[in-house]
Amino acid sequence: MRESTLQLLEEMQINEKTDSEIYTRLARRVGGENGEVLRRMAADEARHCEVWSRYTGKKAEAKRLKVFFYGVLGWIFGLTFVINLLESGEDGAGKRYAGLIEDVPEAKGIMEEEEIHERRLAEMVDEERLKYIGSMVLGLNDALVELTGALAGFTLALGSNDTVGLAGFITGVSATLSMAASEYLSKKAEPGEKHPLKAAVYTGIAYMITVALLLLPYGVFSSPYLALLFCLFNAGCIICLFTFFVAVVRREAFRPQFVEMLSISFGVAAISFFIGWAAKTWMGIDM
Repeated sequence: MRESTLQLLEEMQINEKTDSEIYTRLARRVGGENGEVLRRMAADEARHCEVWSRYTGKKAEAKRLKVFFYGVLGWIFGLTFVINLLESGEDGAGKRYAGLIEDVPEAKGIMEEEEIHERRLAEMVDEERLKYIGSMVLGLNDALVELTGALAGFTLALGSNDTVGLAGFITGVSATLSMAASEYLSKKAEPGEKHPLKAAVYTGIAYMITVALLLLPYGVFSSPYLALLFCLFNAGCIICLFTFFVAVVRREAFRPQFVEMLSISFGVAAISFFIGWAAKTWMGIDM
């Protein structure tokens, strides 16, 4: 067997062992039906590792840092995020491994299983937070667009960080309660919706966390313009992180969603900043 093929098999063996350890640890944590699905996925990965070991003649060791890192991701972002992230990596690796079919007869069957069987298993995972991802998107989008714009306008019109922070806090809390109540009434009116209160809670939490992160610079920096700069930076980071999360769990393209959301939020902020400048300059409002 060629040296390059052997090296690739060793890499695959280590990856399969690592993925098996990740799924096993997640299974221990969640238990129930989700745990059983994860154990089946771990068993598949372990079996693949054994196939490659027959060719390499070596025993693979899992990448402990990766196992720990994905365990943390699972705790923060949930099972579906971790599974889809791992599977997306395997989809890319499949193209590299396609050339193994001639040298390794089992490669074709394993690749097909990776692409079909494990994806079906991943779809069996029942995760509550994903049922309310629409509510989370609603809360986060509204907070980013509304509060980023409001803070930009407040910064130029009001000037003082304390005043801007107080106005932003009042606006944020009021909007959080308003959005949560609206989501509750909206979900309650939908046929078959059993948990409108949960949808409202997810909306409110997403909104309030966003409000806190956007207001944070106004309590740290003395310059209102520097605070606004870091507020926009925080907004960009929130958009990037959450858009990536949604793209992974929904298996959608990241870039178009990120660009659209960033453009809308920053566009509204720019318009609001101009309105604040106009109010201060033309109407003589100065605080």
